[in-house]
Amino acid sequence: MLHTLFRSDQGGHEQVVLCQDRESGLKAVIAIHSTALGNALGGTRFYPYASEEAAVLDALNLSRGMSYKNALAGLDHGGGKAVIIGDPNQIKTEQLLLAYGRFVASLGGRYVTACDVGTYVQDMDVVARECRWTTGRSPENGGAGDSSVLTAFGVFQGMRAAAQTQWGEPTLRGRRVGVAGVGKVGHHLVEHLVEDGAEVVITDVRTEAVERILARHPQVTAVTDAGVLVRTPLDVYAPCALGGALDDDTVAALTASVVCGAANNQLAHPGVEKDLADRGILYAPDYVVNAGGVIQVADELHGFDFDRAKAKANQIFDTTLAIFDRAKADGIPPAAAADRLAEQRMAEARAAATSGATA
Repeated sequence: MLHTLFRSDQGGHEQVVLCQDRESGLKAVIAIHSTALGNALGGTRFYPYASEEAAVLDALNLSRGMSYKNALAGLDHGGGKAVIIGDPNQIKTEQLLLAYGRFVASLGGRYVTACDVGTYVQDMDVVARECRWTTGRSPENGGAGDSSVLTAFGVFQGMRAAAQTQWGEPTLRGRRVGVAGVGKVGHHLVEHLVEDGAEVVITDVRTEAVERILARHPQVTAVTDAGVLVRTPLDVYAPCALGGALDDDTVAALTASVVCGAANNQLAHPGVEKDLADRGILYAPDYVVNAGGVIQVADELHGFDFDRAKAKANQIFDTTLAIFDRAKADGIPPAAAADRLAEQRMAEARAAATSGATA
């Protein structure tokens, strides 16, 4: 962990906090990657990691991604992320969430938390009882509610931008789109795609999630798993489950000419973006297109207005187009172009802060 923090390309984090409350069983990691643009903002993932080391690494990667996501979303927030180690179906309790809220509160606002995989609006309502730096709360408690609504909307806008770049029209009508993961975000994305006239193929590890989609949209088809889906003839592949979905084997097997999905950290390792580009596959960087959720919870900090947040999420279309244009002009993959733009904004903020401090 220390090597990753201080010496690797994935490091550079400002602060990492290891949290433990033995009475409730809480074991958590809070990672703050950057506060160059403002206090760090990012969700809390509750997941049964294979090891504590895997949990720390995930927190580091996710928090770094949040810095880039918030920068390109035009938010005045840095990047942070937290993970709670364990199966939420077995160990999540009110006592544990309250203990977690106290740890977040101890950071004095450097990190603002929200929902992620394994945590929900009702969980944030509990956390908020101990920590005022909590977003993604229920409307009844002054919050914005389910952030997956605008996450899916933003992914759809990014997909429209990819369609514009690849086929000349900002629509998925008549295109075959494969959605891997139809949970909190994926099922909303399917709604947008069906409404737009796309042919949709889905998969999910949970049978009930698939059945919910098929009951609502009989025209949607399902396959057994993501391995089958990537080999199915597709125009667009949308990874909407956990990260690392785009590894060497997946990229080699892909039939789609566009990849655009909601999952965080889709690239399994550095270099995958070049492999996609070499195969002529247009990749919409995940942290660009899935920023609708963080836009929604960030708006909550100013008194939530759904129309205002949706208007900002709608700008993901233009941001994604700009990244594709920058990538083409610079002769680099879109992921590298997105990184450059985000790093430029963070560097400008740091330079302005340094200039102000020495003035």
